[in-house]
Amino acid sequence: MAVSAGVGLTGPYVELSYVDAVRERRRRPLLDCVTARFEDVAPVRPFRWSRGERHFAGWYWSATTRQHVGFESWLERDRLLLMDFDPQVAGIASQPFWLHWHDGERERRHAPDYFVRRADGPVVVIDIRADERIEPKDAEAFEVTRLACAQAGWGFERVGTPEAVLLANVRWLSRYRHPRCLHSPAADRLREVFARPGPLLPGADAAGDRLATLPALFHLLWLQELAIEDLSVELMGPRTVVGLTGGSAR
Repeated sequence: MAVSAGVGLTGPYVELSYVDAVRERRRRPLLDCVTARFEDVAPVRPFRWSRGERHFAGWYWSATTRQHVGFESWLERDRLLLMDFDPQVAGIASQPFWLHWHDGERERRHAPDYFVRRADGPVVVIDIRADERIEPKDAEAFEVTRLACAQAGWGFERVGTPEAVLLANVRWLSRYRHPRCLHSPAADRLREVFARPGPLLPGADAAGDRLATLPALFHLLWLQELAIEDLSVELMGPRTVVGLTGGSAR
């Protein structure tokens, strides 16, 4: 692997190493892995946290995958939450593989943060880093990842800090993402009430006892069967207008 990944290259030679279905480590040329289902692989490195470290790692239960997905920082957790809320996301894997390349002097490697499968088939590889924390070595790694993804026919995104109001609203809804929150009779009444858009809390009261209707209402908002016009404009409140979208995207 003696091809430099310097500026101007459109196709650096890249290999991937990953953990396969029987928990064995594999290393193969990138172009041999184009059709692999990396959304189903185990992470290539553990998620650990120790006292005094800057980052807090952990596991998030994803409503999309019905499994726990790892994160290495609060920022990754926030972005993972937004991916889980996206109805067009069908699969998510954290730290799915190592990318290996040569920079002209030595071999380098980088593990992208997430591998995402869209509901209609396309793949997006995602790196998460706040704009102000991107150092030259990070920028190079992201550029090599972008070029490698282009070779494979995958999309690539480097995302940073999400919009605060959107994140706060989705974080609230995520508390009700588990299917146990969907009480069928209450959900049916809520669909009837919000067939005509109206304020959140009066609609929940019109559908029945709040103890039953509010968890179901927030779950339907999580599923996006019910919708708020723009979750990034203001924090949800009792008078937030809710309406029926016409069906679940999941």
